[in-house]
Amino acid sequence: MTASTPPPAAGRVIADDAETLTVAAALAAEFRTGAAERDAERRLPRAELDRLSASGLLAVTVPAEHGGADVSQQTLAEMFRLLAAADPSLAQIPQSHFVYVNVLRRQGTSRQQKFFFGEVLAGRRFGNAQSEAGTKHVQDIRTRLTPAPDGGRLLTGVKHCSTGALFAHWIPVLARADDDELHVAYVPSDAPGVRVVDDWDGMGQRTTASGTVHLDAVPVPADRIVPHHLTFRGPQLHGAVAQLLHTAIDVGIAAGALAEAADFVRTRSRPWFESGVDTASEDPLLIQRFGELAVRVRAAEALLVTAARAVDTATGAGLNDENTAEASIAVAAAKAFAAEAAVEVAGALFEVAGTRSALDSLNLHRYWRDARTHTLHDPARWKIQHIGRYVLSGVRPPRHGLL
Repeated sequence: MTASTPPPAAGRVIADDAETLTVAAALAAEFRTGAAERDAERRLPRAELDRLSASGLLAVTVPAEHGGADVSQQTLAEMFRLLAAADPSLAQIPQSHFVYVNVLRRQGTSRQQKFFFGEVLAGRRFGNAQSEAGTKHVQDIRTRLTPAPDGGRLLTGVKHCSTGALFAHWIPVLARADDDELHVAYVPSDAPGVRVVDDWDGMGQRTTASGTVHLDAVPVPADRIVPHHLTFRGPQLHGAVAQLLHTAIDVGIAAGALAEAADFVRTRSRPWFESGVDTASEDPLLIQRFGELAVRVRAAEALLVTAARAVDTATGAGLNDENTAEASIAVAAAKAFAAEAAVEVAGALFEVAGTRSALDSLNLHRYWRDARTHTLHDPARWKIQHIGRYVLSGVRPPRHGLL
Protein backbone atom coordinates (compact mmCIF):
# COMPACT_ATOMS: atom_id res chain seq x y z
CA MET A 1 0.00 0.00 0.00
CA THR A 2 1.27 3.50 -0.79
CA ALA A 3 0.56 7.01 0.37
CA SER A 4 -1.71 9.24 -1.66
CA THR A 5 -0.28 10.90 -4.74
CA PRO A 6 0.97 14.44 -4.00
CA PRO A 7 -0.42 17.31 -6.06
CA PRO A 8 1.53 18.01 -9.26
CA ALA A 9 3.52 21.10 -10.04
CA ALA A 10 1.54 23.60 -12.07
CA GLY A 11 1.40 22.31 -15.62
CA ARG A 12 1.71 24.23 -18.85
CA VAL A 13 -1.23 24.48 -21.21
CA ILE A 14 -0.46 23.18 -24.68
CA ALA A 15 -1.93 25.26 -27.48
CA ASP A 16 -2.48 22.91 -30.41
CA ASP A 17 -1.73 19.65 -32.24
CA ALA A 18 1.68 20.74 -33.48
CA GLU A 19 2.88 21.67 -30.02
CA THR A 20 1.51 18.40 -28.66
CA LEU A 21 3.69 16.35 -30.99
CA THR A 22 6.76 18.53 -30.41
CA VAL A 23 6.46 18.12 -26.65
CA ALA A 24 5.69 14.38 -26.95
CA ALA A 25 8.76 13.76 -29.13
CA ALA A 26 11.02 15.59 -26.68
CA LEU A 27 9.63 13.72 -23.68
CA ALA A 28 9.87 10.38 -25.49
CA ALA A 29 13.58 11.01 -26.12
CA GLU A 30 14.00 11.83 -22.44
CA PHE A 31 12.02 8.79 -21.25
CA ARG A 32 13.89 6.41 -23.55
CA THR A 33 16.98 6.95 -21.42
CA GLY A 34 16.66 4.69 -18.43
CA ALA A 35 13.64 2.74 -19.71
CA ALA A 36 15.52 -0.57 -19.72
CA GLU A 37 16.83 0.00 -16.21
CA ARG A 38 13.42 1.01 -14.87
CA ASP A 39 11.95 -2.19 -16.27
CA ALA A 40 14.78 -4.44 -15.03
CA GLU A 41 14.63 -3.02 -11.51
CA ARG A 42 10.86 -2.45 -11.58
CA ARG A 43 11.50 1.14 -10.62
CA LEU A 44 8.16 2.91 -10.87
CA PRO A 45 8.20 6.03 -13.06
CA ARG A 46 6.85 8.58 -10.60
CA ALA A 47 9.27 11.30 -11.65
CA GLU A 48 8.55 10.66 -15.31
CA LEU A 49 4.79 10.86 -14.74
CA ASP A 50 5.25 14.15 -12.93
CA ARG A 51 7.17 15.39 -15.98
CA LEU A 52 4.27 14.21 -18.14
CA SER A 53 1.79 16.11 -15.97
CA ALA A 54 3.89 19.27 -15.96
CA SER A 55 4.33 19.11 -19.74
CA GLY A 56 0.63 19.68 -20.38
CA LEU A 57 0.25 16.52 -22.47
CA LEU A 58 -2.35 15.02 -20.13
CA ALA A 59 -4.71 17.92 -20.84
CA VAL A 60 -4.58 18.00 -24.64
CA THR A 61 -8.09 16.52 -25.08
CA VAL A 62 -9.79 19.03 -22.79
CA PRO A 63 -12.37 20.85 -24.95
CA ALA A 64 -11.42 24.29 -26.25
CA GLU A 65 -14.33 25.91 -24.43
CA HIS A 66 -12.78 24.74 -21.17
CA GLY A 67 -9.30 25.99 -22.07
CA GLY A 68 -7.77 22.88 -23.64
CA ALA A 69 -6.15 22.20 -27.00
CA ASP A 70 -8.86 19.67 -27.96
CA VAL A 71 -6.44 17.86 -30.27
CA SER A 72 -7.50 15.36 -32.92
CA GLN A 73 -7.48 11.63 -32.27
CA GLN A 74 -4.80 11.32 -34.93
CA THR A 75 -2.54 13.58 -32.86
CA LEU A 76 -3.40 11.74 -29.64
CA ALA A 77 -2.63 8.37 -31.22
CA GLU A 78 0.71 9.63 -32.53
CA MET A 79 1.54 11.00 -29.09
CA PHE A 80 0.96 7.56 -27.57
CA ARG A 81 2.95 5.88 -30.34
CA LEU A 82 5.94 8.13 -29.67
CA LEU A 83 5.82 7.50 -25.93
CA ALA A 84 5.35 3.74 -26.33
CA ALA A 85 8.31 3.42 -28.69
CA ALA A 86 10.41 4.88 -25.86
CA ASP A 87 8.81 3.18 -22.82
CA PRO A 88 5.68 1.03 -23.29
CA SER A 89 4.90 0.85 -19.58
CA LEU A 90 5.01 4.60 -19.19
CA ALA A 91 2.80 5.04 -22.26
CA GLN A 92 0.16 2.66 -20.93
CA ILE A 93 -0.29 4.43 -17.61
CA PRO A 94 -2.17 7.50 -19.00
CA GLN A 95 -4.35 5.49 -21.40
CA SER A 96 -7.14 5.28 -18.81
CA HIS A 97 -6.68 8.95 -17.99
CA PHE A 98 -7.75 9.91 -21.51
CA VAL A 99 -10.57 7.35 -21.53
CA TYR A 100 -12.12 8.89 -18.44
CA VAL A 101 -11.62 12.43 -19.68
CA ASN A 102 -13.67 11.22 -22.65
CA VAL A 103 -16.39 9.85 -20.34
CA LEU A 104 -16.77 13.32 -18.88
CA ARG A 105 -17.00 14.85 -22.34
CA ARG A 106 -19.77 12.44 -23.21
CA GLN A 107 -21.87 12.26 -20.04
CA GLY A 108 -20.59 14.79 -17.53
CA THR A 109 -22.80 17.70 -16.53
CA SER A 110 -21.55 21.21 -17.26
CA ARG A 111 -20.65 21.56 -13.59
CA GLN A 112 -18.74 18.27 -13.56
CA GLN A 113 -16.93 19.19 -16.74
CA LYS A 114 -15.90 22.60 -15.41
CA PHE A 115 -14.50 21.08 -12.22
CA PHE A 116 -12.75 18.02 -13.64
CA PHE A 117 -11.39 19.67 -16.77
CA GLY A 118 -9.92 22.28 -14.45
CA GLU A 119 -8.26 19.48 -12.49
CA VAL A 120 -6.82 18.00 -15.68
CA LEU A 121 -5.50 21.37 -16.86
CA ALA A 122 -3.79 21.70 -13.47
CA GLY A 123 -1.89 18.48 -14.17
CA ARG A 124 -3.88 16.07 -12.05
CA ARG A 125 -4.08 12.49 -13.25
CA PHE A 126 -6.98 10.06 -13.57
CA GLY A 127 -6.29 6.40 -12.88
CA ASN A 128 -8.45 3.36 -13.50
CA ALA A 129 -10.47 0.97 -11.35
CA GLN A 130 -12.45 -1.01 -13.86
CA SER A 131 -11.61 -4.71 -14.17
CA GLU A 132 -12.60 -7.33 -11.62
CA ALA A 133 -11.29 -10.84 -11.03
CA GLY A 134 -13.36 -13.95 -10.39
CA THR A 135 -16.48 -12.75 -12.18
CA LYS A 136 -18.22 -14.47 -15.10
CA HIS A 137 -16.74 -12.17 -17.75
CA VAL A 138 -15.26 -8.70 -18.22
CA GLN A 139 -18.63 -6.94 -18.14
CA ASP A 140 -19.82 -8.69 -14.99
CA ILE A 141 -19.16 -5.69 -12.74
CA ARG A 142 -20.00 -6.30 -9.09
CA THR A 143 -18.64 -3.18 -7.42
CA ARG A 144 -21.66 -1.33 -6.02
CA LEU A 145 -22.82 2.21 -5.37
CA THR A 146 -25.36 2.18 -2.56
CA PRO A 147 -27.31 5.11 -1.03
CA ALA A 148 -25.70 7.01 1.84
CA PRO A 149 -27.63 8.94 4.54
CA ASP A 150 -26.28 12.29 3.26
CA GLY A 151 -27.74 11.80 -0.22
CA GLY A 152 -24.47 10.63 -1.73
CA ARG A 153 -23.35 7.06 -2.32
CA LEU A 154 -21.09 4.48 -0.71
CA LEU A 155 -18.73 2.62 -3.05
CA THR A 156 -17.70 -0.95 -2.26
CA GLY A 157 -15.73 -3.49 -4.27
CA VAL A 158 -12.32 -4.75 -5.36
CA LYS A 159 -10.71 -3.87 -8.70
CA HIS A 160 -7.80 -5.63 -10.37
CA CYS A 161 -5.37 -4.60 -13.10
CA SER A 162 -5.96 -0.97 -12.13
CA THR A 163 -3.39 0.71 -14.34
CA GLY A 164 -2.64 4.25 -13.25
CA ALA A 165 -4.40 4.06 -9.89
CA LEU A 166 -1.18 4.04 -7.88
CA PHE A 167 -0.10 7.31 -9.48
CA ALA A 168 -3.51 8.97 -9.71
CA HIS A 169 -5.00 12.00 -8.03
CA TRP A 170 -8.49 10.82 -9.01
CA ILE A 171 -9.52 7.18 -9.50
CA PRO A 172 -12.53 6.69 -11.80
CA VAL A 173 -14.34 3.56 -10.62
CA LEU A 174 -16.74 1.55 -12.78
CA ALA A 175 -19.65 0.41 -10.59
CA ARG A 176 -23.32 -0.51 -10.65
CA ALA A 177 -25.98 1.47 -8.82
CA ASP A 178 -29.30 0.26 -7.38
CA ASP A 179 -30.79 0.22 -10.88
CA ASP A 180 -27.97 -2.17 -11.90
CA GLU A 181 -26.80 0.34 -14.53
CA LEU A 182 -23.13 1.22 -15.00
CA HIS A 183 -21.81 4.47 -13.54
CA VAL A 184 -18.36 5.98 -13.12
CA ALA A 185 -17.55 7.37 -9.68
CA TYR A 186 -14.61 9.81 -9.62
CA VAL A 187 -12.92 9.24 -6.27
CA PRO A 188 -9.90 11.06 -4.78
CA SER A 189 -7.04 8.62 -4.35
CA ASP A 190 -6.76 9.60 -0.68
CA ALA A 191 -10.48 9.24 0.09
CA PRO A 192 -11.44 7.26 3.24
CA GLY A 193 -11.85 3.58 2.41
CA VAL A 194 -9.58 3.63 -0.67
CA ARG A 195 -6.56 1.35 -0.61
CA VAL A 196 -4.30 0.90 -3.64
CA VAL A 197 -2.00 -2.12 -3.47
CA ASP A 198 1.06 -2.42 -5.70
CA ASP A 199 0.77 -6.16 -6.34
CA TRP A 200 1.14 -6.24 -10.14
CA ASP A 201 3.50 -9.07 -11.11
CA GLY A 202 3.04 -9.33 -14.87
CA MET A 203 6.00 -10.47 -16.92
CA GLY A 204 5.64 -7.38 -19.10
CA GLN A 205 4.50 -3.78 -18.68
CA ARG A 206 6.24 -4.19 -15.35
CA THR A 207 6.31 -0.56 -14.26
CA THR A 208 2.65 0.20 -14.93
CA ALA A 209 1.90 -0.79 -11.32
CA SER A 210 -1.39 -2.28 -12.50
CA GLY A 211 -2.30 -3.53 -9.06
CA THR A 212 -5.44 -3.83 -6.94
CA VAL A 213 -7.81 -1.16 -5.64
CA HIS A 214 -9.83 -1.95 -2.52
CA LEU A 215 -12.94 0.16 -1.95
CA ASP A 216 -14.51 -0.15 1.49
CA ALA A 217 -17.68 1.95 1.81
CA VAL A 218 -15.98 4.91 0.14
CA PRO A 219 -18.18 8.04 0.40
CA VAL A 220 -18.91 9.56 -3.02
CA PRO A 221 -20.92 12.79 -3.41
CA ALA A 222 -23.68 12.57 -5.99
CA ASP A 223 -21.99 15.19 -8.19
CA ARG A 224 -18.92 12.96 -8.58
CA ILE A 225 -20.90 10.20 -10.32
CA VAL A 226 -21.43 10.01 -14.09
CA PRO A 227 -24.12 7.80 -15.75
CA HIS A 228 -21.82 5.83 -18.02
CA HIS A 229 -24.57 3.49 -19.23
CA LEU A 230 -26.11 6.34 -21.22
CA THR A 231 -23.01 6.37 -23.44
CA PHE A 232 -24.12 3.13 -25.07
CA ARG A 233 -27.74 4.07 -25.73
CA GLY A 234 -26.85 5.59 -29.10
CA PRO A 235 -23.99 5.92 -31.58
CA GLN A 236 -20.75 6.21 -29.64
CA LEU A 237 -16.96 6.07 -29.99
CA HIS A 238 -16.06 5.30 -26.38
CA GLY A 239 -14.59 1.90 -27.21
CA ALA A 240 -13.01 3.07 -30.46
CA VAL A 241 -11.11 5.86 -28.71
CA ALA A 242 -9.93 3.56 -25.91
CA GLN A 243 -8.84 0.86 -28.36
CA LEU A 244 -7.14 3.40 -30.61
CA LEU A 245 -4.78 4.29 -27.78
CA HIS A 246 -4.07 0.62 -27.07
CA THR A 247 -3.33 0.22 -30.79
CA ALA A 248 -0.88 3.12 -30.66
CA ILE A 249 0.94 1.44 -27.78
CA ASP A 250 1.30 -1.80 -29.76
CA VAL A 251 2.52 0.09 -32.83
CA GLY A 252 5.01 1.97 -30.66
CA ILE A 253 6.35 -1.27 -29.20
CA ALA A 254 6.87 -2.67 -32.71
CA ALA A 255 8.65 0.47 -33.86
CA GLY A 256 10.81 0.59 -30.75
CA ALA A 257 11.81 -3.05 -31.10
CA LEU A 258 12.71 -2.59 -34.77
CA ALA A 259 14.85 0.46 -34.01
CA GLU A 260 16.60 -1.39 -31.19
CA ALA A 261 17.27 -4.39 -33.43
CA ALA A 262 18.70 -2.21 -36.20
CA ASP A 263 20.98 -0.38 -33.78
CA PHE A 264 22.19 -3.66 -32.29
CA VAL A 265 22.98 -5.18 -35.69
CA ARG A 266 24.79 -2.04 -36.85
CA THR A 267 26.91 -1.66 -33.71
CA ARG A 268 27.27 -5.02 -31.96
CA SER A 269 26.56 -7.95 -34.27
CA ARG A 270 29.10 -9.96 -36.23
CA PRO A 271 28.33 -11.23 -39.74
CA TRP A 272 27.71 -14.93 -40.23
CA PHE A 273 30.88 -16.45 -41.66
CA GLU A 274 29.13 -17.80 -44.79
CA SER A 275 27.80 -14.38 -45.79
CA GLY A 276 31.09 -13.21 -47.24
CA VAL A 277 30.59 -9.65 -45.94
CA ASP A 278 32.52 -7.57 -43.44
CA THR A 279 29.62 -6.35 -41.29
CA ALA A 280 26.33 -7.83 -40.16
CA SER A 281 24.41 -4.92 -41.68
CA GLU A 282 25.67 -6.01 -45.13
CA ASP A 283 24.37 -9.57 -44.76
CA PRO A 284 21.76 -10.01 -47.55
CA LEU A 285 19.64 -12.37 -45.44
CA LEU A 286 19.51 -9.88 -42.59
CA ILE A 287 18.71 -7.09 -45.02
CA GLN A 288 15.81 -9.16 -46.32
CA ARG A 289 14.46 -9.84 -42.86
CA PHE A 290 14.73 -6.20 -41.81
CA GLY A 291 12.84 -5.23 -44.93
CA GLU A 292 10.05 -7.64 -44.06
CA LEU A 293 9.84 -6.36 -40.50
CA ALA A 294 9.86 -2.75 -41.67
CA VAL A 295 6.90 -3.48 -43.93
CA ARG A 296 4.99 -4.86 -40.95
CA VAL A 297 5.74 -1.80 -38.85
CA ARG A 298 4.87 0.62 -41.65
CA ALA A 299 1.61 -1.20 -42.29
CA ALA A 300 0.73 -1.03 -38.58
CA GLU A 301 1.52 2.69 -38.54
CA ALA A 302 -0.61 3.28 -41.63
CA LEU A 303 -3.57 1.39 -40.18
CA LEU A 304 -3.24 3.42 -36.98
CA VAL A 305 -3.45 6.68 -38.95
CA THR A 306 -6.42 5.39 -40.96
CA ALA A 307 -8.26 4.38 -37.79
CA ALA A 308 -7.59 7.70 -36.08
CA ARG A 309 -8.83 9.61 -39.11
CA ALA A 310 -12.00 7.53 -39.13
CA VAL A 311 -12.65 8.46 -35.50
CA ASP A 312 -11.97 12.14 -36.25
CA THR A 313 -14.22 12.04 -39.31
CA ALA A 314 -17.13 10.57 -37.35
CA THR A 315 -16.64 13.09 -34.56
CA GLY A 316 -16.52 16.03 -36.94
CA ALA A 317 -19.58 14.93 -38.93
CA GLY A 318 -21.73 14.17 -35.90
CA LEU A 319 -22.03 10.61 -34.63
CA ASN A 320 -24.47 8.29 -36.37
CA ASP A 321 -24.85 4.55 -36.80
CA GLU A 322 -22.89 4.44 -40.04
CA ASN A 323 -19.84 6.54 -39.24
CA THR A 324 -19.37 5.13 -35.74
CA ALA A 325 -19.52 1.59 -37.16
CA GLU A 326 -16.91 2.52 -39.80
CA ALA A 327 -14.67 4.04 -37.13
CA SER A 328 -15.01 1.06 -34.79
CA ILE A 329 -14.20 -1.38 -37.58
CA ALA A 330 -11.19 0.69 -38.67
CA VAL A 331 -9.86 0.70 -35.10
CA ALA A 332 -10.52 -3.04 -34.73
CA ALA A 333 -8.57 -3.77 -37.91
CA ALA A 334 -5.68 -1.60 -36.78
CA LYS A 335 -5.62 -3.16 -33.31
CA ALA A 336 -5.71 -6.75 -34.59
CA PHE A 337 -2.85 -6.09 -37.01
CA ALA A 338 -0.78 -4.08 -34.55
CA ALA A 339 -1.03 -6.79 -31.89
CA GLU A 340 0.44 -9.37 -34.29
CA ALA A 341 3.09 -6.96 -35.53
CA ALA A 342 4.24 -6.03 -32.03
CA VAL A 343 4.71 -9.65 -30.96
CA GLU A 344 6.35 -10.64 -34.26
CA VAL A 345 8.82 -7.77 -34.44
CA ALA A 346 9.71 -7.93 -30.75
CA GLY A 347 10.41 -11.66 -31.11
CA ALA A 348 12.34 -11.21 -34.36
CA LEU A 349 14.71 -8.83 -32.59
CA PHE A 350 16.58 -11.89 -31.28
CA GLU A 351 16.43 -13.65 -34.63
CA VAL A 352 18.25 -10.82 -36.40
CA ALA A 353 20.51 -9.70 -33.55
CA GLY A 354 21.82 -13.12 -32.62
CA THR A 355 22.91 -14.91 -29.46
CA ARG A 356 24.32 -11.96 -27.57
CA SER A 357 21.01 -10.12 -27.73
CA ALA A 358 19.55 -12.71 -25.34
CA LEU A 359 21.78 -11.59 -22.47
CA ASP A 360 19.56 -10.74 -19.55
CA SER A 361 21.78 -7.79 -18.68
CA LEU A 362 20.79 -6.06 -21.94
CA ASN A 363 17.08 -6.47 -21.18
CA LEU A 364 16.15 -6.48 -24.86
CA HIS A 365 13.45 -9.02 -24.04
CA ARG A 366 11.42 -6.22 -22.47
CA TYR A 367 9.94 -5.44 -25.89
CA TRP A 368 8.61 -8.98 -26.33
CA ARG A 369 7.42 -9.17 -22.72
CA ASP A 370 5.65 -5.82 -23.10
CA ALA A 371 4.11 -6.80 -26.45
CA ARG A 372 2.97 -10.21 -25.28
CA THR A 373 1.46 -8.79 -22.09
CA HIS A 374 -0.20 -5.71 -23.55
CA THR A 375 -1.73 -7.55 -26.52
CA LEU A 376 -3.58 -9.85 -24.11
CA HIS A 377 -5.67 -6.86 -23.03
CA ASP A 378 -8.59 -7.96 -25.23
CA PRO A 379 -8.80 -10.78 -27.78
CA ALA A 380 -8.07 -9.87 -31.39
CA ARG A 381 -10.02 -12.93 -32.53
CA TRP A 382 -13.30 -11.24 -31.60
CA LYS A 383 -12.30 -8.11 -33.46
CA ILE A 384 -11.73 -10.24 -36.55
CA GLN A 385 -15.19 -11.75 -36.08
CA HIS A 386 -16.86 -8.35 -36.02
CA ILE A 387 -14.87 -7.20 -39.03
CA GLY A 388 -15.93 -10.32 -40.96
CA ARG A 389 -19.60 -9.89 -40.12
CA TYR A 390 -19.46 -6.24 -41.13
CA VAL A 391 -17.82 -6.99 -44.49
CA LEU A 392 -19.99 -9.99 -45.37
CA SER A 393 -23.38 -9.03 -43.99
CA GLY A 394 -23.20 -5.37 -43.06
CA VAL A 395 -23.69 -6.21 -39.39
CA ARG A 396 -22.59 -3.21 -37.34
CA PRO A 397 -20.29 -3.88 -34.37
CA PRO A 398 -21.87 -3.99 -30.91
CA ARG A 399 -21.99 -0.95 -28.64
CA HIS A 400 -20.36 -2.52 -25.62
CA GLY A 401 -17.42 -0.14 -25.40
CA LEU A 402 -14.69 -2.71 -26.07
CA LEU A 403 -14.43 -2.33 -29.83
